Amino acid sequence: MSINEKQQKLFVQFISSLHGAALMQMGKIKNPATNLQERHLDQAEVTIEMLDMLKERTKGNLSPDEEKFFSTVISELKLNFVDEKSKDAQ
Repeated sequence: MSINEKQQKLFVQFISSLHGAALMQMGKIKNPATNLQERHLDQAEVTIEMLDMLKERTKGNLSPDEEKFFSTVISELKLNFVDEKSKDAQ
């Protein structure tokens, strides 16, 4: 495996870990440490903002596949976040 391939794999794993953290913070998946679904929307919002910042800072340095993956992850999280926030407004 080349250095570039290893970096691409690590990048995808990193984004995936933030994706999972945000879903857990929104209460969409269980926290593996507590085996509970917990909602911390303020934390989820910060995680999504970090992903947005990272996407902006890496602009022009990602492969088309990485760019698509990153955009898909952020879009999915934002839709889920809006869904969770709307539950509070009801």
